[in-house]
Amino acid sequence: MILRKIFSVALLLIFITSCNNPTQKNKHKSNQNSHTLNSENAVLDSIIKRKKLRAVTDYGSLSYLIYRGEPIGYQYELLKDLTKYLGVELELVIESNMQKSIEMLNDNSVDLLAMSLTVTSERNKEFTFTSPIMTSRQVLVQRKPTGYMDMETADEIESHILRNTLELANVKINVQRGTIFANRLQTLSDEIGDSIIIINDDREIEELIAAVANNEIDYTVADEHIALVNARYYRNIDVKTPLSFPQKIAWAAKKGQTGLVDTINSWMINFNKTLHARLLYNKYFKNIRSKRIVNSQYNSYSGGQLSPYDDEIKYAAKIIGWDWRLLASLVYQESEFKPNVRSWVGAYGLMQLMPTVLDKYGLDSTASPTEQLTAGVKHLIYIQKQLPPEITDTTEQIKFLLASYNCGLGHVLDARRLAEKHKKNPNKWTVSVDSCVLNLSEKEYYHDPVVYYGYVRGDETFNFVEEIMGRYKIYSELIQE
Repeated sequence: MILRKIFSVALLLIFITSCNNPTQKNKHKSNQNSHTLNSENAVLDSIIKRKKLRAVTDYGSLSYLIYRGEPIGYQYELLKDLTKYLGVELELVIESNMQKSIEMLNDNSVDLLAMSLTVTSERNKEFTFTSPIMTSRQVLVQRKPTGYMDMETADEIESHILRNTLELANVKINVQRGTIFANRLQTLSDEIGDSIIIINDDREIEELIAAVANNEIDYTVADEHIALVNARYYRNIDVKTPLSFPQKIAWAAKKGQTGLVDTINSWMINFNKTLHARLLYNKYFKNIRSKRIVNSQYNSYSGGQLSPYDDEIKYAAKIIGWDWRLLASLVYQESEFKPNVRSWVGAYGLMQLMPTVLDKYGLDSTASPTEQLTAGVKHLIYIQKQLPPEITDTTEQIKFLLASYNCGLGHVLDARRLAEKHKKNPNKWTVSVDSCVLNLSEKEYYHDPVVYYGYVRGDETFNFVEEIMGRYKIYSELIQE
């Protein structure tokens, strides 16, 4: 209307035309699209920039635990494969409280909820979910009747077990606080037209399943894939009563973070086609070995021990004044807690001591685990006394000591001199001397005049320190001091 009135006024038309320049509109639209794109990719961009994916998962026999010194778990192994695909490191946070996990995601402390989350319409309003990792039903976990093994028929056992949801009227059921199980029971209560007594419990799902098995509570609810695995080692529980239809189980990112979710989905499509994906699923959900893992005393979740030599390691750690879990991480790195293992260069035992070192302490290949560990920490103390006194930070000193234990003190001192020459801090291992150790496998550097001891496989020493310190952090979180 306005344009028609002023159409004849050429100058004004030019003015209006310039004000409504399509280029300007497109530029504005482009800026809006760019802002939207950046918002959708904000978390993914942060992950790539920091080279680290921060994920939170729960602690349990299927998600994440330590078994014979090594971190394992279905969620953990999936995340390790994902981070390999992304080319970043994994920073894993353990939190079994669902509400706290959600708070960590919302305040950007973590990038991903990597646990068995059931996808619901309500949760879809709060999160952006990945493609399903699997599908599962909610099932009732209940005890089989006392003396069930002596009962003559299956019907006799069935007569003592709840199979019809109508039978849940006035039944008290403990569920993990913060999960969707309470909501499902409330819906069932409405459907059957009677009350179900719902107890919100602070214990984790697997703890509640154990409580049912041990006659502490009568009923709980779990996702079927978790319940089935637990039923292998709690033979007195029944998990065959479904409380829901099959539901999607997935990971979750903050609402709107489609960049991260699309990337995970692309990885998942390729990963699910691999033999490794099938083997991994079978390992945790079908293989009888899962029962052996959970029942093992060398399982951080239910057994609480790292190895058969925890007491000996604790004794040896006192000699050097270390946290025993740090020494355990070193021992695992060297021998995986195997006292009779021998390397191709002749290093022997729990701490992979060379024959000359064993001889120095009056030992040989007949040394007991205690003798091996005692000799190992004495050798560490011997090296420690030779470290430059300028290295005063305790953590940095441990890293220098570990590096020296691996490749020899001479090469570490070479790396310090290189660091000083290239204006780096010679008393700081991380992002300083460690990079110079890596360089010692290159001719340009091991021929440098400040290098006295020549070539060394720097990546081996670099990884040695990184892996021990990383494993020690995990041990500290999951194993009692």
